Amino acid sequence: MNKALIFNIQKFSLHDGQGIRTTIFFKGCPLNCKWCHNPEGINIAKEIMHDNAKCTLCRVCIDNCPSNAISIQNNNILTDNLLCKYCGKCVFNCVYNVREIVGKEYTVEEVLKEVLKDKVFYEESGGGVTLSGGEPVMQIDFVEELLKKLKENNIHTAVDTSGAMTFDCYERIYKYTDVFLYDLKIMDDEKHKIFVGTTNKVILENLKKLSKIHKHIIIRMPIINNINANFEHISTTIKYLKDLNIEEVNLLPYHDISRHKYRQLNINYDECNMSVPSDNTMDKFKEMFQKSGLNVKIGG
Repeated sequence: MNKALIFNIQKFSLHDGQGIRTTIFFKGCPLNCKWCHNPEGINIAKEIMHDNAKCTLCRVCIDNCPSNAISIQNNNILTDNLLCKYCGKCVFNCVYNVREIVGKEYTVEEVLKEVLKDKVFYEESGGGVTLSGGEPVMQIDFVEELLKKLKENNIHTAVDTSGAMTFDCYERIYKYTDVFLYDLKIMDDEKHKIFVGTTNKVILENLKKLSKIHKHIIIRMPIINNINANFEHISTTIKYLKDLNIEEVNLLPYHDISRHKYRQLNINYDECNMSVPSDNTMDKFKEMFQKSGLNVKIGG
């Protein structure tokens, strides 16, 4: 029986494809983007999120941990993930609800049962189900089975992917995927290694291959000052995309609304002088794509 580790099933989503959707967030990602909006999705394993800003250091979590995995250091609660058994006793006994286990195992049948509850909304709005993360394709056996089940139930499907997996994974699922939301972050390989944590060669090559076998690919590009919000990056991206079968490009202005998640995971948020590009800059980038003949919009 296929199982997957999922950290959120978000209903009534309006930003992960057309219409009203249910977005399923899978744990685990081969990338480590410095601006990641879902840092709880990077690690393939379960994690504890703890909001030290709201914590009173009452020690109830420590006293109820059978694994002695919790301690106080520098007036902060820290959890040793190697010792933690994720039994949930610390979460259950936390008076102030500042602790959360991130990641829950689901079977395909359990996920399908959950998403089918909202099938009427998909039908009325032209929506469906989006698989996101993290990187859903890391759990390919589960994803392939789930996509097949969704298509058997006539539900529109979207897969939000980094493109960083081996291409055989995409070959397994493209027939059951109505649209790919394909992330394209930095064209310069050396900068990609610095800010994303790995080479972009596989990502770019997979995009070429996927565009030959799939008609509906939407490119999603985060635009971030001091990283990729420059005309050279945009020009290089346009040159690369022009000869591919791309349906649309979404330009996504940087935001840091997930900064609090990094604190709760005890991860340093490395800003690297990142900031939001101006509306005027975004409009100029949009105009460059339009002049090249590519369909483009700001947001997605």
